Amino acid sequence: MSDYEFDAIVIGSGVSGGWAAKELTEKGMKVLMLDRGRMVEHSTDYTYEGTGPWEQPFRGQTQPALVESDYYASRYGGAAQTAVKGFMNNDRINPYAFKDGPEFRWVRPGIVGGKSITWGRVSLRFGPQDFEANGKDGHGNDWPVRYDDIAPWYSYVESYAGISGRKEGLWQLPDGEFQPPHPMNVAETWTKERLEKAMPGRKLIHTRCANMTEDKPEQGRSRCQSRSQCNRGCSFGAYFSSQAVTLPAARATNNLTLLADQVVTSLEYDPKTKRVTGVRTIDANTQAAHTYRSRIVFLCASAMASNHILLNSKLEGSDRSFADSSGTLGRYVMDHAMLTTFSGNLPEGTYSDLIEYGRKPTGVYIPRFRNLKGQDPDADFLRGYGCQGGGHRGPSAAIGFGAAMKAGLRTYGPWSIGFNVFGECLPYIDNTITLHPTKVDRFGVPQALFNVTFRENERKMMADGARQGEAMMKAAGLVDVWSEEKPHIPGDAIHEMGGACMGKDPRTSVTNKWNQLHDAANVFVTDGSAMASTSCVNPSLTFMAFTARAADHAVKLVKAGAI
Repeated sequence: MSDYEFDAIVIGSGVSGGWAAKELTEKGMKVLMLDRGRMVEHSTDYTYEGTGPWEQPFRGQTQPALVESDYYASRYGGAAQTAVKGFMNNDRINPYAFKDGPEFRWVRPGIVGGKSITWGRVSLRFGPQDFEANGKDGHGNDWPVRYDDIAPWYSYVESYAGISGRKEGLWQLPDGEFQPPHPMNVAETWTKERLEKAMPGRKLIHTRCANMTEDKPEQGRSRCQSRSQCNRGCSFGAYFSSQAVTLPAARATNNLTLLADQVVTSLEYDPKTKRVTGVRTIDANTQAAHTYRSRIVFLCASAMASNHILLNSKLEGSDRSFADSSGTLGRYVMDHAMLTTFSGNLPEGTYSDLIEYGRKPTGVYIPRFRNLKGQDPDADFLRGYGCQGGGHRGPSAAIGFGAAMKAGLRTYGPWSIGFNVFGECLPYIDNTITLHPTKVDRFGVPQALFNVTFRENERKMMADGARQGEAMMKAAGLVDVWSEEKPHIPGDAIHEMGGACMGKDPRTSVTNKWNQLHDAANVFVTDGSAMASTSCVNPSLTFMAFTARAADHAVKLVKAGAI
């Protein structure tokens, strides 16, 4: 290693960082992983795993006043629940800002493992159309890769992580390497049969999810127990998380050093060699500063945090980041619009003798059906959306008081099914994250400043989702059909992407097709910040695939002496 303390430094330990650590260590590299969060060990630190609300403080609910004061953004990641609050960032002591009114909900965990502990686990591939969209309609930069470039890496990470689902043969939502799906319940099966018959071309399929239905004894992991308490951590390792899957693999090599409570403030850059020479940190507990050195750096701090670090990595004597020769660093920030819902009830008496068994952690999915073969003539928006939801049967609505109300609550209401619409956000160059000119955090780093809005295209798309959703529910024979569209706030979906977008031209993008910074070839950015567009599907699986691909390429470059 000569002048370097480590072969590689991985910043962040979430979905992307965990995969980077696993791949690099297994390829023989000595890796330092840095994370700003506190240490959470698999199994032993899942405080409220398997407990009921009556066994938790405040019956499982965080005090509303505390949510408002300390977890005003993190509430959207689950901090309003006692069992999740301890995993989430305290927004009061780690503030950020948003500009001129538009709100941005920056949901951040405060633990090693990041959002891999608390994520929704839906694992869908981008389709060929997603990697071609920017080039075709001119929004954002054309992707420097296509689906065929990423497909083998999707298969690689799916096989290792354990994804449940079923092959459907849909070109817009490519099949993957699946364990058997979690079975649909009767409401979902009933709706599927009738929707697909009534509206050919519309499909209702099993959600593809990182909750295993088969054991992986070689990884020390057991299949899902259907507790549906996944955001508390799972000692069975039944869903993918860094703690359960990638970090144990990295540790098994004896090539991993992991340091928690390390706030990465910036990257040290040598303009003569055009290489990053060190990673600057501040210890969150002692305030001690340190610079760690390595041959390569994998920046996987999460999309907006990685942007924040790069923006603060300024050239000496300049207010500009070394990584921003294109002028596009911090631009094209995106998230999914998702607060349009629709639902309906099965007709009275349908399956009235059946109730739900267990707590299935997955639901069903209606893949994108709009603007697939070009622009639909009745669509006044570009690109499209998918619908995530599920069926259930809950207690009857409370009527009256006292004994009558209690008796009513002991009966069940009708079976119902409902969906959220997840829509693609176009890449807008003026949706930005920058550094606040005057406000700093407790470590002296300028606060992140967001200026991100959804536009007319996203609003029209969500309105269409409500109309189409109601039409699908009625066509399937559901009753009491309704839809609702709430204000769409960027960050709500917790699918933030962009800011260090990849592209073919260094003059108009930040990273290349291998996730390398154009301005520093020894830095690889493999989380959501490198995404050139969002598709309409959950992005975590794509982050995993890009990370594994980039790690493979990085090691080859190191061995060849190219970096």
